[in-house]
Amino acid sequence: MQRCPWCEGNDLYVKYHDQEWGVPVVDDRKQFEFLVLESAQAGLSWLTILKRRENYRKAYDNFDPVKVATYDNEKIEELVNNPGIIRNRRKIEASINNAKYFLELQHKYGSFSDYIWGFVNFKPVVNGFTDLNELPAQTELSQRISKDLKKRGFKFIGPTIIYAHLQATGIVNDHLQSCFRYQEIIENYS
Repeated sequence: MQRCPWCEGNDLYVKYHDQEWGVPVVDDRKQFEFLVLESAQAGLSWLTILKRRENYRKAYDNFDPVKVATYDNEKIEELVNNPGIIRNRRKIEASINNAKYFLELQHKYGSFSDYIWGFVNFKPVVNGFTDLNELPAQTELSQRISKDLKKRGFKFIGPTIIYAHLQATGIVNDHLQSCFRYQEIIENYS
C-alpha cells in the first residue's frame, strides 16, 4: 500500500495520514481543534503537535470553543505552565481570541464549517500532485481565507497555517495521486 511519503517512519503519523488527513470535516468542534493545533504547530513539526494532541484535548476542554472563549488570565497561566502542550503565550492567547471570533462566525453563518466550506462552494479542491515538491506552503485560496479571518479578528492564522488547515480538514485533497487515500477520499467524500 503506497502512502504519501511525509508520514512514513512513525506509527502515529501513519495512523493520522490513513484515518484523518484530507478527510472532509464538517463538524465545528473538529474544525476548531484543527485551527488551534495548526496555529500551535507554526514553526514546529506536525508530529510534535500530534504527540501532544491528547494533552491539548484535556487542556482545552476537548476543544469546546464556547468554553475556550471564556478562558481568563488564570487559565492562560495554567496553559502556559502545562508541559503537555506548546507553552507559547502568544499562541495560547490567540487560540482564546480565535474561539470568540469562531463563535461569531458560527452565529453569522450557522456554523464555522459553512463559513469555511463556502470558499470552495462546499466541494473539496482535488489537486492531484505526483510529488511532494509540488505541494505549496500556501495558495491564493489560503491567502484569501487568512485575510478574511484576520479582518474578522482572528490572530496567528496566516496563509501557511490556513493551507495546512485546509489540507487537514479535507477542504483540499493534497494526497499524492500514488497514495491509496487519494482515490478513496475522492470516491467517499466528493
